[in-house]
Amino acid sequence: MKLSRRRSLHLAVGAAAIPTVSRISWAQSYPARPVHWIVCFSPGGPNDIVARVIGQYLSDHLGQQFIIENRVGAGGNVGMQSALSATPDGYTIVFVGPNNAINATLYERLAFDFIRDSVPVAGTMRLTNVMEVNLAVPANNVAEFIAYAKANPGKINFASGGVGTSPHLSGELFKAMTGVNIVHVPYRGTAPALTDLLAGQVQVLFDNLPGSIGHIRTGKVRALGVTASKRVDAIPDVPTIGESVPGYEASVWYGIAAPKGTPPEIVENLNQAVNAVLADPRLQARLAELGGQPMPMTPAEFGKLVAAETEKWGKVIKLAGIKPE
Repeated sequence: MKLSRRRSLHLAVGAAAIPTVSRISWAQSYPARPVHWIVCFSPGGPNDIVARVIGQYLSDHLGQQFIIENRVGAGGNVGMQSALSATPDGYTIVFVGPNNAINATLYERLAFDFIRDSVPVAGTMRLTNVMEVNLAVPANNVAEFIAYAKANPGKINFASGGVGTSPHLSGELFKAMTGVNIVHVPYRGTAPALTDLLAGQVQVLFDNLPGSIGHIRTGKVRALGVTASKRVDAIPDVPTIGESVPGYEASVWYGIAAPKGTPPEIVENLNQAVNAVLADPRLQARLAELGGQPMPMTPAEFGKLVAAETEKWGKVIKLAGIKPE
């Protein structure tokens, strides 16, 4: 029996459409099991705090758990390599921040290229870093700290969550613009750095605001300034560093990526879910408590942000001659 040309064409088109229909159906049923969200820094730090807050809202919204996995080391590179090596099926995603833009230049031989080997999913939050001191430090503001540091060159230690993190570069920018000689002490995450700041083992900490805001509000540490260009509503009495050091500014952004090859339908589903929970007034209020604001973006917009930040921090690292330890 011969098939008509039109009938043959219909069958061919139908067969070709089967994979597309299958992918769409798969995407519509996503997620069918828990999603693993890799955070490349230690529990209790700002990245971890933000991921757990947003992860809970995503769990409620999508009906499946978003399980936070902390994989620490090498300024976030250990966790990132693990995430980008995972099966690209949407069930492993990774927390993205300025360190990923920074590490692209800071480390000469990475086992991965973040932009090449990842797929941008969504922006989540924009916030500031904060400069804070142990209560024994005789400085109540940035100007007093600069005077104290210049009177004690090389004797003051400033901590960060690791070489190449945004708090580290916020501190390096502060050093470059003020001429102070303070010694960088990197930690494996900001949580242990904050512990040593409270104990007086280090005198200064540059930290993402969510990790320290509780201690600032209870008076356990003294915040001298935020790194953003404007004061933040969460701690309105804390000035910007730029009010004492004209031109100083460093902002922080967070988002989500997935391994290269993750189906675009899954990426779009995740993006829509993230943007939906970011529109929830309850989550917006929680992010405001942490000193941040929601940053909804399309995958393409988030990808452009990462690319622009990679270029910007690459120039800073080269000019400052910063090397990983």
